[in-house]
Amino acid sequence: MTIALQYCHVTVNDVDEALAFYRDALAFEVRNDVASGGFRWVTLGTPGQAGTEIVLSEPHAGRSQADGDAIQELLTKGVMPMIVLRADDLDKTFENARASGAEILQEPIEQPWGPRDCALRDPSGNLVRIQQEPKA
Repeated sequence: MTIALQYCHVTVNDVDEALAFYRDALAFEVRNDVASGGFRWVTLGTPGQAGTEIVLSEPHAGRSQADGDAIQELLTKGVMPMIVLRADDLDKTFENARASGAEILQEPIEQPWGPRDCALRDPSGNLVRIQQEPKA
């Protein structure tokens, strides 16, 4: 039996603003852009790689008013779960993110547990860590 992660949801305040970050700064490609009930879901993936996709949506998309309000409160506080990405060129990826205006929390450093990584916030305040595996 094989099982794999298909989608990772990232809740954002503004899908278009998030696209400017994830698509333009981090070079993900748009796989799907679906409008439904006054909201939209956009899926993004790594160019040339099928499989796991990031799904961007607003707090109230597909949720009750109360649930959307609760998620919006968590998003505003900056306490939604982080997303961890892997890059083959951390320095270039970091500079693209910095140039996009992302809030930088940690410049690339070697971590004692192995990878070299950096930390930043996307336009909605989600914590994004980007790592590069150590070279063998």
